[in-house]
Amino acid sequence: MPEPIMMDSDMSDDDIPLVSRVASYVEVSDDDDDDDLVLAKRTTTATKRKAISVKTEVNGSPPTKKRASTTVKKEKTTTASKAKKASTATVNGKAKKEVTSKTNGRVKKETGSTASGKTKKEPGAGSKSATIKKEEEEEGTPAIDDEDQDETFRWWEAQNAEDGSDKWNTLEHNGVMFPPPYEPLPSHVRMKYDGKRVELDPVAEEVAGFFGAMLNTDHAKNPTFTANFFNDFVEIVNSSGGAKVNNKKIELKSFEKCDFTEIFEYYDQQRQLKKAIPSSEKKRLKAEKDRMEEKYKTCLLDGRKQPVGNFRIEPPGLFRGRGAHPKTGKLKARVQPEQVTINIGAEAKVPEPPAGHQWAEVRHDKTVSWLAMWRENINGAFKYVFLAQSSSLKGMSDFKKFEKARELKNHVERIRADYRRELKDEVMLNRQRATAMYLIDVLALRAGGEKGEDEADTVGCCSLRYEHVTLQPPNIVTFDFLGKDSIRYFQEVVVDKQVFKNLKIFKRAPKTIGDDIFDRLDPPLLNKHLQNYMPGLTAKVFRTYNASYTMQKQLDLIENKGSVNEKVVAFNAANREVAILCNHQRTVAKSHEASVGKMEDRILELKYSIIKTKKMMLQLDPSLKKKEKAYFEDIDSISKEDVIKIHQKILEREKDRIEKKFIRENEKLKAEGEEIMPEGELKKRLEAIDIMEKEFAAELKSGKPDIKGNATVEKLKVQVEKLEERITNTQLQLKDKEDNSTVALGTSKMNYIDPRLTVMFSKKFNVPIEKLFTKTLREKFAWAIHSADADWKF
Repeated sequence: MPEPIMMDSDMSDDDIPLVSRVASYVEVSDDDDDDDLVLAKRTTTATKRKAISVKTEVNGSPPTKKRASTTVKKEKTTTASKAKKASTATVNGKAKKEVTSKTNGRVKKETGSTASGKTKKEPGAGSKSATIKKEEEEEGTPAIDDEDQDETFRWWEAQNAEDGSDKWNTLEHNGVMFPPPYEPLPSHVRMKYDGKRVELDPVAEEVAGFFGAMLNTDHAKNPTFTANFFNDFVEIVNSSGGAKVNNKKIELKSFEKCDFTEIFEYYDQQRQLKKAIPSSEKKRLKAEKDRMEEKYKTCLLDGRKQPVGNFRIEPPGLFRGRGAHPKTGKLKARVQPEQVTINIGAEAKVPEPPAGHQWAEVRHDKTVSWLAMWRENINGAFKYVFLAQSSSLKGMSDFKKFEKARELKNHVERIRADYRRELKDEVMLNRQRATAMYLIDVLALRAGGEKGEDEADTVGCCSLRYEHVTLQPPNIVTFDFLGKDSIRYFQEVVVDKQVFKNLKIFKRAPKTIGDDIFDRLDPPLLNKHLQNYMPGLTAKVFRTYNASYTMQKQLDLIENKGSVNEKVVAFNAANREVAILCNHQRTVAKSHEASVGKMEDRILELKYSIIKTKKMMLQLDPSLKKKEKAYFEDIDSISKEDVIKIHQKILEREKDRIEKKFIRENEKLKAEGEEIMPEGELKKRLEAIDIMEKEFAAELKSGKPDIKGNATVEKLKVQVEKLEERITNTQLQLKDKEDNSTVALGTSKMNYIDPRLTVMFSKKFNVPIEKLFTKTLREKFAWAIHSADADWKF
């Protein structure tokens, strides 16, 4: 990456904000709410900052914010207190609500928050839910009236639905599913230390197993991963009775002396045995698993059956993290019921915790949509059990998100005019804010936020540092940083000349590597300013707006012609433009090359089939070669060597098909208690391969394929047309696969592109929605499928 361009010595003072030209000493109190006040009140950079002093140098340099000196206060609060913080200001003039909760049997009151996203209430749901609950009181499982559930609840068509702050009126569910307890290793499998077999308590042995099971992965070769693992492992060993060799305690001091080979080999053997399980047994095990999970999969929300998302408590293991995460390898501890808070209706039966345990807390908070939550031990973050993506609550949330983005259309021109004007503002904060808004709007950057030293070093617009931005006159900027999920953002872009000048100012000495570009700005301050234009407007709404707007423009360019597959490829190309805008990248799959190779082989086979079919035509009517010279000009386009390879692949594939079918049929017979077929039957079936091989050999020698059945020239021509169509479709699929090998289309399709655009394309271009949305997305966006038509516009 080239060295950053320093400011020109002759830069005009007109380009430097007033606050940087005039030495000043400004005290800012934390109760200054108005971003549009005079200079003294525009330099605050956080909504909850203590009174600070901002001192600028006489040379006009803006104050520097060092990354190393930045401290992030992590508040150890409950989810309820987070909710309080989110609702410090009333929403639409509505006051806070009180929610009750029970802690170990005691009832207490605590302040909840009114949700900013309001959901529609369904009329008459409360009494129905109460009736259902009464019927099921003995079993403790929400009962579903099948007659009432025959049709999916179309909440988007509800005429009397209110947009209230409560997420639900009644809620019943069966809690969460815990992972199975640890099964100790067999006595002959042990970890070794300094060449000696070590006895461990099952608690410590489980942790050793986590590492042993992944001994052949890149993680086990990562020094940070192994160091973090070993530190946590030693701590667990010491707290669980220590490690013993021949009943004598030993101290584990060196990771290099640890040998997990036996554990790896044992788990690898278990993996192989699992793969070898007959399909009939796999079906039985799956049916048993489904039966155990059934009661957790749905809940009753306002008397209606709704699917629950991930109802499973995360199993213990070793934390991976994304990118170069500093905590990779640390132990994800087993979650106990005493750490789990349940949220459920006040009148509903509280699900029973596992025997001998109790819940951390039971709440009845209607203002939140989660069913259960707990705090994980790695980053101290809360984990939640929500309703599934296809639920009405999630659907309402998606609908509101995209409607908010559509509403931005009415304000975006005014916002752009304002930030373009403020690119030359005399107040440094305003100029930084305008520059950030330009980057967020034009480049679809995420707003970003500060990170602690124990978190992955990922940044967004507001947290860009000196080293992330390289300037090349007259107005080219190179951005190079790790964004969300440690995905690299590397773009060289041409920007507005004033934006370029501003970035030069923001990088001016004494700033250096590690210093923030936008040292006066943070996401809360930016979002607070945006909400002056439109309620609920945040930087993220811009990202959704620009993604959907871009998709609309790309779809407008597509002509309504060609096959369905051609239209799908065109749609994916439009989707790809949005994914590139949003920097939705992915690494090339390990199987990509092999998959592409198979498709290329398939195309060659189809071409060979066309040549073979045309040769049959000439056998039936040799005069065609002169009459239709152009039609038969490709008849010798595949070499003899390639034909031999094609024959071999066909034979291998057919043999594999026959063998697998034989195994499946025998498994079915065994499951039904019938006598399985002998190996002789398989040999008999494989005789067909020998016949094919002889036919191929004869064809190769004579150059004349065998004509079967009542073939005619007309029928063979129809066959050629079908083969050519298959080649075209396979080539389209291959191009699509290659074009999108490093771009993740699904992220933008699921989260940023208004699904009604996809539905519009489906209906307008007569493309089955199944070609554009997976089953999961069809369920998630049912509201869009039923509400958008062929003329819908974002």
